[in-house]
Amino acid sequence: MTEHITTEIAVLGAGVVGLAVAERLLAQGHEVVLVDPNTPGMGASYGNAGTIADYAVMPVGTPDVLKNLPSLLFDKTSPLAIRRAALPSLMPWLLRFARQSLPGPTARNAAAIAGLLTGAAPLWQALAERIGGAEILQHRGCLYLYETAAAYRAAKKDMAYRRTHGISVDLIGPTDLARMEPGLPAVDGGAAFFPKAVFLSDPGQMVQRLALKVLQQAGFQQCRADRLIRQIDGIVVEGPDLRLRARRVVIAAGAHSRGLAAQVGDRVPLDTERGYHVEWDMAQPRLTRPTCPTSRGFYLCPMSGRLRVAGTVELGGLTLPPSPHRIAKLVEGAQAIFPDLPEPDRDWMGFRPSMPDSVPVIGPSRDGADVIHAYGHGHIGLTLAPITAEIVAALVAGKAPPVDLAPYLPSRFA
Repeated sequence: MTEHITTEIAVLGAGVVGLAVAERLLAQGHEVVLVDPNTPGMGASYGNAGTIADYAVMPVGTPDVLKNLPSLLFDKTSPLAIRRAALPSLMPWLLRFARQSLPGPTARNAAAIAGLLTGAAPLWQALAERIGGAEILQHRGCLYLYETAAAYRAAKKDMAYRRTHGISVDLIGPTDLARMEPGLPAVDGGAAFFPKAVFLSDPGQMVQRLALKVLQQAGFQQCRADRLIRQIDGIVVEGPDLRLRARRVVIAAGAHSRGLAAQVGDRVPLDTERGYHVEWDMAQPRLTRPTCPTSRGFYLCPMSGRLRVAGTVELGGLTLPPSPHRIAKLVEGAQAIFPDLPEPDRDWMGFRPSMPDSVPVIGPSRDGADVIHAYGHGHIGLTLAPITAEIVAALVAGKAPPVDLAPYLPSRFA
């Protein structure tokens, strides 16, 4: 029997973004019900690289990526790949992605991302303290590893560009790199060190603490939201065994948000990246900070009691099974750096909500602020959860948000 529920605000999605939004709304005194078919805080919120990446201003699509796009997409071993079975449905997204990879759009997209990243680490510090997770935050920065001298030289232009967006970064040579991370093999290149980046030694545990704090006050319906119906006095949310009436709805359903947005008149070109990780249990991981071997497209993440290797981009939708060769590629890359690693103890796949411009969708529906969008963060959903929550809370309170929302509105796709 379907239970009829009423609430002030329904937050659709209980990943890190939805939970962070709920935490801020509850702090303002609002009544909140979360709706998600899965356990709060799981999915991509659990399986990520754990990095508060305040330096990640570059969109996925750039002129260099566009130049190499055909070979990248159809080489199943590349850091950016596509499931061929998904190609017909992905073509509209890919065409938009190609246009957004031109120089002008790339610069605009980087500026938009940078506008959200400012203050990401302090916002996470404040959130972690509120939920009792401050000890999970590791303040040791992050490394981009360049294995060859040519790659290191080429990185200087990239890092100079990031500095124009206020990013703190130091380029270090092999000697300083070996001093910082003696467990890494010697390289001919060097590294970019981002000193302000913050690392979560256990992102799953952090998000579970956030969920615990939120669910002490918020309602939770563990079911799927299939339909949104705008009415004069609010929004009706329907799904299997669900009928919920809310004055406002926040769509924060990650990779599952596109259909919900369309039902309230907002058509957004959201699609899905499939992210992977593999893990090795070990008492002492071989690094002290997350390290990205840039040519391989993944992160080496020294998490609590394990080494997690996470990353790469696979475009393939929500329904196809995991790709064994993507997992094998992560294992192969990790063993190239640490040759004595055995077979991993576990592997995982999750879904990232991916926009062709790499810019999230945040802001009110074009037909009114009774629906607020908060999804499409791609690789930096963990990083941007607190600022997204601050924006949504400001909109609900009728106040000016902390950033200009023009680059993030759903109406930008009209």
